[in-house]
Amino acid sequence: METISTTTLGIILAALIVLSAFFSGSETGLIALNRYRLKHRADRGHKAALRAQRLLSKPDRLIGLILLGNNLVNILAASISSLIAIRMLGESGIWVSTGVLTVVILIFAELAPKTMAVQHPERIAFPAAYVLTPLLKLMYPVVVVINITANAVLRLFRIRPQEGAMHQLTRDELRTIVSDEHRDLSSNHQQMLLNILDLEHGRVEDVMVPRQEITGLDISQPWEDILQSISQSLYTRLPVYLDDLDNLVGFLHVRTIITKLAQGRLTFDDVRKSVRKPYFIPEGTALTQQLLEFQRLERRVGMVIDEYGDIQGLVTLDDILEEIVGDYTSDARIGTHKQVRRMDDGTWLIDASISLRQLNRQLDWDLPVDGAATLNGLILEMLESIPEGKVALRIGEQIFTIAELGDNAIRKVLVKSS
Repeated sequence: METISTTTLGIILAALIVLSAFFSGSETGLIALNRYRLKHRADRGHKAALRAQRLLSKPDRLIGLILLGNNLVNILAASISSLIAIRMLGESGIWVSTGVLTVVILIFAELAPKTMAVQHPERIAFPAAYVLTPLLKLMYPVVVVINITANAVLRLFRIRPQEGAMHQLTRDELRTIVSDEHRDLSSNHQQMLLNILDLEHGRVEDVMVPRQEITGLDISQPWEDILQSISQSLYTRLPVYLDDLDNLVGFLHVRTIITKLAQGRLTFDDVRKSVRKPYFIPEGTALTQQLLEFQRLERRVGMVIDEYGDIQGLVTLDDILEEIVGDYTSDARIGTHKQVRRMDDGTWLIDASISLRQLNRQLDWDLPVDGAATLNGLILEMLESIPEGKVALRIGEQIFTIAELGDNAIRKVLVKSS
């Protein structure tokens, strides 16, 4: 060192500070990479992403290499800085060198590169991967020895390094990620993804058409009445039964008989032959499971039954899909079209048979859905009795006033925000 000039030592010191900044920024950039975006790019053949992915697959070796390099250059920089200070200021220069070098490394080799790496991880990590990959091969024996020693120390504290691998995201964590992603997702796509994640919490009874609202075809009636019911039906699929819905025969797809109906050649036998066997869904079935069952069985509609086998309602494939994409159908399917009308004074007139999930989705409300499935059920649950008049109550941020009663149920509700 005595034969090397002070100017040369200064140049070496500057180079070591740059190397220290490289190692610091590389570590932060690689750790800050979005693992799922990295995997996507690597799967598409992005060379830098592939190198970064390989490095991150062995995080202990990567961190060992970076810390080894960082500590080497920092210690060497401290030694050279002390030598320069002694030449220029004498023995007292050691203290000056320590203070100045600490500030320089802290700002230029730690804080600045790490802040840049956090804000732009791919810009730092991808180029660094081209340097760190061959450097890891070169320093592999040293890094392995360091890792083995460090792991042995960790085991003394009953810590197993391999257990710190990347964990799978839970549904709630994934929901938080989707909720916070505003730049790359449109609001519609974001909401659809959130609806898919929330679908697991829904049950078929949350979206089914209640039994009392099901429109079906009673084939015990005279043929003229049957023909009139088919001709005037607004729905493409009709439950077919004898006298009572509990005596369900099956489902009739009106399109299978529409040609003969239009030509006036439709007979009772044609109707019976076109009826498909009924499909029953146990109450409490998750919407995600039922969606897969509809796909597996190639069905679009089923009857929801309770533990005693009694029919409680009807669910269609459209009902479940609307939980994901929102309302997209009109009256051309089984059930009734739930009406939510905005009044001139800003209040809402709502059919109380509407499902709470649909109401929350349509009006962006936050009504509780862990109990009752419909607005009628929620109000009755809150009142704990059947009201006798126009009772008003507050639920959350809305005030609900009963506007119409009938058959021991609430029919219409007037709602205004408080």
